[in-house]
Amino acid sequence: MVKSTSNMSDIYCRFQFQTFLKDSEISQVYVKGARIWIPDSEKVWVGAELLENYTGQKSVKIQIEDNGQERNFEIKDKNRLPHLRNPEILIGENDLTSLSYLNEPEVLYNLRVRFLERNCIYTYCGIVLVAINPYQQLPIYGNELIQMYSGQDMGTMDPHIFAVAEEAFKLMSRFDKNQSIIVSGESGAGKTVSAKYAMRYFAMVGGSQTETQVEQKVLASNPIMEAIGNAKTTRNDNSSRFGKYIEISFNKKNEIIGAHMRTYLLEKSRVVFQASEERNYHIFYQLCASRDLPEYKKFCLLSPDDFFYTSHGQAPEIDGVDDAEDLISAREALTMLGISEKNQMMIFQIQSAVLHFGNVKLREADGESSEIKKDDKHLTIMCKLLGIEESQMRMWLCHKKIVTVGEVLTKPLTLTQASFAQDALAKHIYAQTFDWIVEKVNRALHSTTKSTKFIGVLDIYGFETFEINSFEQFCINYANEKLQQIFNMHVFKLEQEEYVREAIEWSFIDFYDNQPCIDLIESKLGILDLLDEECKMPKGSDENWCQKLYDKHLGKAKHFEKPRMSRSAFIINHFADRVEYQADGFLEKNRDTVLEEHLNILRASEFELVAELFEEKVDPNEKKSRAGSATTHAMRQGPKGGGRSNKKTVGSQQVQKATVGDQFRDSLHKLMQTLNATTPHYIRCIKPNDEKEAFVFEPNRAVEQLRACGVLETIRISAAGYPSRWTYPEFFQRYRVLARSKDINRSNTKKTCENVLTKVIQDPEKYRFGKTKIFFRAGQVAYLEKLRSDKLKACGIMIQKHVKGWLARRRYQRITKSIMLLQKYGRGLLARRHAKFLRETFAATRIQKRWRGHTARVRYLKIRGAAVVIQSAIRGHFGRLLFKKELHEHRAITIQKLVRSWLARKRYKKVMRGIVLLQSHFRRRRAKRELKKLKIEAKSVEHIKNVNKGLENKIIQLQQKLDAKNKEALGMKEQDVYIRQLKGDMEKLRTSNEEGKKSSNKVSELVQQIKDLQEELSRERKEKEVLVTERDKTRKEHTQVLSKLAEEKCKLKEELDEANLKLQQQETETGDVMKKKLEEANKLLQAEFESERSHHQRLVKEHARLQQRLENLQSEFQVLTSPQGHKRTPSDISAISLESYTSSVSPDDIKYDEEGPEEKDQGYGTKKKKKAPAPPVPTATAIEKEMKDVDIGLVLKLQNKVKELERQRTELEEKVESYEEETPRGSRDSAVIPNSAFDALKQQLVNADDVQLVIKLQKRIAELEMTKSKLADELDERDEEDEEKSGFKITTPEFAYNNLKNGDVNKDLSNDNKEEMQELQNENDKLKREVNKLMKSISENVNFEKGGSNSPAGKEFMESKEIEDQVKVFTDQFTAMADELDRRREECLQLRAMLAEKSITTHAIAKESYGGMDDIVNEDNELALAYRTQKELNRLLENQLQKTEKDMKKKEDKLKREIKELKQENEAAQKTISQYNSITRNLQLGPEAKIEATMQHEITRLTSENLDLREKADKQSDQIRKMKKMLKVYTKKLKDGDVAEIEAELEREDKQKKSDDSVATVKHLDRTYMGMLEYQKEDEAQLIKCLIMDLKPKVAQGLLPGLPAYVLFMCVRHTDYINDDEKVRTLLTNTINGIKKCVKKHNKDLERVILWLANTCRLLHTLKQYSGEKSFQSENTSRQNEHCLRNFDLSEYRQVFSDLAVWIYQTMIKHMEEALQPMVVAAVLEHEAIAGLTASKPAGMRGRSSSTATDENVRELSLDSLMKVLNKYSQNLSQHAVDPELIKQVFRQLYYYIGSNALNNLLLRKDMCNWSKGMQIRYNLSHLEQWLRDNKLNESGAQSTLETITQASQLLQARKSDADVDSICEMCSKLTTPQIVKILNLYTPVDEFEERVPISFIRKIQERLKTTRNDDDNTLLIDIKYSFPVTFPFNPSSLTLDTVEIPESLHLEFLTRV
Repeated sequence: MVKSTSNMSDIYCRFQFQTFLKDSEISQVYVKGARIWIPDSEKVWVGAELLENYTGQKSVKIQIEDNGQERNFEIKDKNRLPHLRNPEILIGENDLTSLSYLNEPEVLYNLRVRFLERNCIYTYCGIVLVAINPYQQLPIYGNELIQMYSGQDMGTMDPHIFAVAEEAFKLMSRFDKNQSIIVSGESGAGKTVSAKYAMRYFAMVGGSQTETQVEQKVLASNPIMEAIGNAKTTRNDNSSRFGKYIEISFNKKNEIIGAHMRTYLLEKSRVVFQASEERNYHIFYQLCASRDLPEYKKFCLLSPDDFFYTSHGQAPEIDGVDDAEDLISAREALTMLGISEKNQMMIFQIQSAVLHFGNVKLREADGESSEIKKDDKHLTIMCKLLGIEESQMRMWLCHKKIVTVGEVLTKPLTLTQASFAQDALAKHIYAQTFDWIVEKVNRALHSTTKSTKFIGVLDIYGFETFEINSFEQFCINYANEKLQQIFNMHVFKLEQEEYVREAIEWSFIDFYDNQPCIDLIESKLGILDLLDEECKMPKGSDENWCQKLYDKHLGKAKHFEKPRMSRSAFIINHFADRVEYQADGFLEKNRDTVLEEHLNILRASEFELVAELFEEKVDPNEKKSRAGSATTHAMRQGPKGGGRSNKKTVGSQQVQKATVGDQFRDSLHKLMQTLNATTPHYIRCIKPNDEKEAFVFEPNRAVEQLRACGVLETIRISAAGYPSRWTYPEFFQRYRVLARSKDINRSNTKKTCENVLTKVIQDPEKYRFGKTKIFFRAGQVAYLEKLRSDKLKACGIMIQKHVKGWLARRRYQRITKSIMLLQKYGRGLLARRHAKFLRETFAATRIQKRWRGHTARVRYLKIRGAAVVIQSAIRGHFGRLLFKKELHEHRAITIQKLVRSWLARKRYKKVMRGIVLLQSHFRRRRAKRELKKLKIEAKSVEHIKNVNKGLENKIIQLQQKLDAKNKEALGMKEQDVYIRQLKGDMEKLRTSNEEGKKSSNKVSELVQQIKDLQEELSRERKEKEVLVTERDKTRKEHTQVLSKLAEEKCKLKEELDEANLKLQQQETETGDVMKKKLEEANKLLQAEFESERSHHQRLVKEHARLQQRLENLQSEFQVLTSPQGHKRTPSDISAISLESYTSSVSPDDIKYDEEGPEEKDQGYGTKKKKKAPAPPVPTATAIEKEMKDVDIGLVLKLQNKVKELERQRTELEEKVESYEEETPRGSRDSAVIPNSAFDALKQQLVNADDVQLVIKLQKRIAELEMTKSKLADELDERDEEDEEKSGFKITTPEFAYNNLKNGDVNKDLSNDNKEEMQELQNENDKLKREVNKLMKSISENVNFEKGGSNSPAGKEFMESKEIEDQVKVFTDQFTAMADELDRRREECLQLRAMLAEKSITTHAIAKESYGGMDDIVNEDNELALAYRTQKELNRLLENQLQKTEKDMKKKEDKLKREIKELKQENEAAQKTISQYNSITRNLQLGPEAKIEATMQHEITRLTSENLDLREKADKQSDQIRKMKKMLKVYTKKLKDGDVAEIEAELEREDKQKKSDDSVATVKHLDRTYMGMLEYQKEDEAQLIKCLIMDLKPKVAQGLLPGLPAYVLFMCVRHTDYINDDEKVRTLLTNTINGIKKCVKKHNKDLERVILWLANTCRLLHTLKQYSGEKSFQSENTSRQNEHCLRNFDLSEYRQVFSDLAVWIYQTMIKHMEEALQPMVVAAVLEHEAIAGLTASKPAGMRGRSSSTATDENVRELSLDSLMKVLNKYSQNLSQHAVDPELIKQVFRQLYYYIGSNALNNLLLRKDMCNWSKGMQIRYNLSHLEQWLRDNKLNESGAQSTLETITQASQLLQARKSDADVDSICEMCSKLTTPQIVKILNLYTPVDEFEERVPISFIRKIQERLKTTRNDDDNTLLIDIKYSFPVTFPFNPSSLTLDTVEIPESLHLEFLTRV
């Protein structure tokens, strides 16, 4: 299928591709007027037009479009004709593959039009997204844009980096396949920014629901890496000087869980040198900018111009960049990623040291050597910052150590060599710091959970070619060759998949294969292999290596060439360009060596981090270096070729480390494996100009990058196949004008298209018919467009001919008719003028007569009026003067009267105030004396006894009175019986009355009897009222007596409560103090242990550092003692101890290595290696041999220092052990209650209740259990410490155990332990005594019969024999636990003694037992045997302890159950007391509150009695009314003579009565309800469940609208009626929680959400309507006002229900918007309801995105589906009786969402911006507006929310000429300026008859809008999440509550109507 063409001679010929045409086709296309492209030296390509037909001649006459110049264009080859231009309709396409003519000039021109004219920086080119750097911040990366692209298919929206990111995210989430986004381009093209925006998109859409901050950490890595890895170059102010590949990991829920970064080829040379106008890495300038801050003072930083390493470029500042602020951002990011403040400052300190290191000046010394000035302050500062010896660094910067077999040579360095070594060390320090930061960032981003998939973002350098190209450019271009190979294969694969999927026949496609170029670089004996081989040579040089390249590849490899005039350079023909490389420096950069002496100095640094950076990572596969230099990078793991084998040879003592090129090749190989295992997505960044000017496009620079980045290769591959693709419906819709009617078959679109194409295009090779699409060769779509345009033009001419003739005839007819009308009207006009003249003459005479009379009358009236005015003015003047005089006198009199009265009142008030003050003073003094006396009397005991005696007498009297009143009540009951007898007599009278009805006087007698009965009833009522008043009087007296008793009782109870409260407080305080002390002790112990452990590790590292420093001092001593500069000495042996290797890896590092994979590739130079085994500990003989020639004095000083450090470490360890021994003792002391606490506890228990006794015992048991568990934990910790210490110390557990058994423990114990044991014994005895006293005092002293505060449960508890047994059991168990505690303490002391004995060293044992012979101590492994024996003993003790714990736990559970039973009994007794307290609660209040409570109680009682009486009266009135009706009926019948009928009816009634007497029946009476529902407290949960949780919308639709709200409010009314505030509070709270729970549980059920929105609003309105506030009662009836709340003010709950309604409303809106979201674009933008209007255009490769759903059964969304959904919403809202005003707000919000969503999509879709689409959109919007009118929602404001999309559609339809600027600005009043400009830029004609919008017109629009609008609104996209504030207007109900019926379907039988 693939045919390679790698042997192309000219690399540029690949991009000069042209579609080859046949002669017949050439004659049809290259005709006069055809538009072509011709080459140009400045603009690369310019447009021209043919002025004559091309028929095969050598030259053709053309005209340049830019300047109108005419000239001849030579055609040398008939197969190399000039490129054809696409029609205007295709210019500006967002996908270059949709162009008809695919060639380089069209690609360049299309990008230029989009970039300059439309400000579109993104363009698709097949699978590639081309991004042009605008050098300007654009508002196209906001969160709202991320939301717009989220979930969208790639081809539907405008090109954007978010679209590529969404495509990758969708493919990953849908197919669970890893993805990669490859961002490439030149420096300054915007790669880093593009990668940053892609990561930001993933962080937004892949953010987890829980706030894990993983996404923020991923984004936080950007400022860190920019600070340490980016720098300013001539091409870019923020250029990444390293490559990176970031893997963003996702879990199964597609949430970001972590990330990992791999870096490649950091440009270390920039640390020591920068070109002109460039900068070093940003971190150096950021530190210098922050040098004045206090924390950076110690770094001694200067200005960047004062440092050698930052002053090369002479450009220390970047416009618009604040380095100090950037450093703050970087520090915040470091903190977020978990790098401590200490490490941050240490990193900055190291970077500052690098700057000072660059200022260290070297100078030549005698001979070929160099030296440093003694007073060089920068060297001093640098050594201080790095924590190293200045003398050593001064020495080894100018010298070098050479190690040979058996000797060590010290050689001075020349000035050049020393300077190179200085720069190499600076680069190495910076590189190690960079790698350390990358490692820390990866650790912070590392996920502990398993990653199932990832998306990788590759930000790597693009193809580079400069005037001088070195090793860095070689590696970069090598990486781009590998990436281009993957790119080519991927493009070809996509083309092949598309053709196979559509099942079309296709021929081979030739594409450029760069595998030979890659083989030249990386194959066996390739460039890299020869470079590595030359690096191994002792005298290898760049010239030798270059000569080997000539010998090996010149003339053999077609991609390798030799320059003509150079012997140290070579040329490689890359895929993008021909690059010449200078070989100078290749070997040194490939070796990348640093002197070992420098590294040893840094390893001996006193700073932990510095030493850690340069720790020697030993690898068993490495070969020993031949010289004293070390390679700084890791070794390769798997060499490819046999010639590059790095295996260790037999007998070899040398190991060669991997070179930089070798490592880069391996890292690149792994990167290629990763990319091949993922689905790649390509972003090619283009730099439009080198001056970094905003929106300036240089064609020469752009076309170079297009060729280099593979965009033109994509075009070439696409052009070689079938680049244009149309679906059958789209093709038929656009080109049906070319079809004849007989060829059209509407039922088979594919057949119709075949009929059209076979007749239009004769050559079948120009197209292919697929399953769903038609594929065209390049240029065929343009040919079809030309045919379509010609056909439409011919049709237009014919239409114009007929229209023009019709218009001419119409014009002639109008002119003839107009002439006849003019003649007729002219003659009439002359006649009317003559008649007018006659009328005017007659009228003038009449007017003169009338005018003269009028003027005379006017003159007379004017004179008369003037005289009258003068008279009235004079008379008024005199009258006013008189009035003023009299008024002045009256006011003076009034003022005198008021002043005199005021003075008299003032004197009187003053006198009265003095009198009142005297009286009040006297009364106050007398009241104080009385109060003092009363207080003294109240405090006396006798007074309390007298009061108690009086109270007892009063209680007896009240009991007697109560008995008397009970007797009176019995009498009242007898009277009630008597009344019933009277009623029976009345019935008998009625029967006798009925028997005597035969006589005429019977009726009057019945009436008289009724009157008598009524009088008797009234008398009985009066008697009852008298009884009621007497009863009330008695109750009042009883109440007064009870109040006095209650007051006394309250006082006693308060005293008892205070005592109990104090007891509880002391208990809680004691428990809290114990817990706090225990926790503090544990925390302190843990913190001390951790600090001591870290300190121990630091001491070990310090020991290693001192050992390293000792080695350095030995080397320095050798140099100083050598008379001639060097001396032969034995080879130094590394003295790094075992401890330095074991402690150099922190626990965190070990954990990270265990969790991570076995081999994590961190990128170039950061590959993790396995830890090397520790070297053996040197023997004493070896050390003596080594130290033979060393200065003994210096060594002794160092040894003394080491011993001192060891002694300090031993002291610290002893302190830790002593503290661990003391800590349990302190904790035990804190757990013991002192004597005072026991005495207080005993005293309180004597007066306390019985249940409190049990609680005390339980707490004491818990304390003992805690002490026991604490001792067990301590024992376990000791065992663990034994196991840990067994590997580091020689212990003698058998010796300690024997001493324990023989009783020698007390002899060896220290005085502290003896004192501690004595304390524990004393404490134990004290506890026993206290417990015995406590139990004895409880059993003897507590007298429950005397005190009145004991509950019945307490008496029963003390009287019960069973309880006494339980107390005895408690006592026994307590004693047993105390004994167990003593035993455990003794065991603990014994174990401590054992631990103390374990610290005995081997030497001590040997000295004591073996005569000082250390070698025979453990000869028979007796120590291990003793240790195992001790472990078995420990395990036995542990088993015994566990068994004891289980027994104690069983006993504890039993006691807990018994205590629980006692608590239940106590609660029952307390409930009885609370009932009694509820009766006497009101008696405890003050006088005013007591009166108020009494009145409230009486009102409630009278109200209930009134209701009972009212019910009785209603019954009697009903009975009287019935009897009156019966009398009327009987009277009428008697008058009519129906006596017999009356008698028969009476007989029937008698029989009915007899039967009723025999069988009882229930009669339903007509009852008037009060609109309340009564329920029990325990039924509240059932009420919420049945009414809220279980209510289904279908059931609710058949009920009264708002019935749940009415039921709940009727329950609230009943709680208000009984004045139970607790009940109403719980009811409303549970209602709110129930509604919330129901809505949350069924948030996807829209009907249920609407149901509870309606009921919540109804309940809110009902609470307002019946609140009793006048503002809500204006529309209430009198009956509704009777139902208002009387006792409660629920205004606060109304606010809560309002908030709840708002939350439900927002939930409903969110659900509706989610349902509408997929319909908006299809219904408003894509739906084409007007036939004949279409905007179909060819879709490029993006139209067949792999992530697009291809399910044919997916329902088609249209305007009808949107209307159906809106109808459904309206129906649901109406069915559940949602307020009409709220419905309007709902649809206002929905219409806003539809309009804003449609406008945002329109602004991002170029295919929608044309005249036809504007017409279709406006038509679709009219349907939505009509829907509002049909549903009477046109006044809701919803239509106004569509104004933005409406004006956008009008803008698409409007004329766009210069005369229409003002009208367009006025029409688009709701659109912002960016939106108008964006639509005009996107406007694309569908046909050639439409015109494009010129740039000048857009500029005029912008200027006009700028002058007419003063707003600064520059937003492009509308916020679709904006929501209008919702309100709930008051909507009262006309329904009365007493008419509400509860259906049985709700299952609310427990509710009772009141």
